[in-house]
Amino acid sequence: MKTIKEHIKNGTFAPFYLLYGSESYLKRFYRNRLKTAIMGDGDEMNYAYFEGKGIDELEVLRLADTMPFFAEHRLLLIENSGWFKNQSRMADELKALPDTTILLFVENEVDKRNRLYKAVKELGYVCELSGMEERDLKLWVASLLKQNEKRITDGTMTYFLDKVGADMDNLSTEIEKLVSYVGERDIITADDIDAICTEQITGKIFQMVDFVASGNAQKALHLYHDLLVLREKPMTILYLLLRQFNLLMQIKQMNANHLPAATIAKNAGVPPFAVNKYLSQAKAFSMEKLLSAVTYGVSTEEQVKSGKINEQIAVEIMVVKFATL
Repeated sequence: MKTIKEHIKNGTFAPFYLLYGSESYLKRFYRNRLKTAIMGDGDEMNYAYFEGKGIDELEVLRLADTMPFFAEHRLLLIENSGWFKNQSRMADELKALPDTTILLFVENEVDKRNRLYKAVKELGYVCELSGMEERDLKLWVASLLKQNEKRITDGTMTYFLDKVGADMDNLSTEIEKLVSYVGERDIITADDIDAICTEQITGKIFQMVDFVASGNAQKALHLYHDLLVLREKPMTILYLLLRQFNLLMQIKQMNANHLPAATIAKNAGVPPFAVNKYLSQAKAFSMEKLLSAVTYGVSTEEQVKSGKINEQIAVEIMVVKFATL
């Protein structure tokens, strides 16, 4: 992100950009900033947009080979093409394109062994956008609140992130709700967050597993029934419990292998600032118990699908079983 900011500030752009990763907000933000910086306002004549798996590569290359009309650059924005996971002739054509053309690729997933990925990395700039570190995320939330003349303490900020998660699109929505809810008052409190913000289901699953770890089956079941009242399906809850146990198993193993927190976050697909929280929960389980929970959960899923057991009861049995082991 720092490099892209420098390119925008200096007006010196790479011929090719690839923005990829799980954080949609950041990809959209830097995509739009690059487009505005390269094209200015309202220059649609030298701009083309392509999206989806069925993009005509020949059409893209034809436009890319066309000189801009009374402008310094021609920009082609290509989103979710799938070219960075499959074979594409584009990798062979990049070096032949005119210096006046800039290609901006935005993708969800990439294969770093892909020839187009390697070509863009060699000739242009690749930026993975998969979430911020805790410090940066807190600064971003604080800046949005400041724009609305609101403030929040660091402790309340941590509570807010734990409750609503780290997805920036969702955080933006929850901040708007908070700002409207508190009205003229300038301080955001934990009570405000409890009153108006929607807790992510993954947060409740995390709490359930915490209670399982501490042997408190009653509180774990209470959270389970809360989710059922909110119309979450038992099989969805079972899937998320399985995912959590599997995630803890992976994180525990990576920590045992002395991998750094940033690598653990990337491999596990969790926000960097949440790694310590997951590690703390993982320490409450032995590797054997985590493996047993995953195996039991898979077996439970098969029994439910074959009609051998009621899905709601199946999840209750699993929660009680592993809370009392």
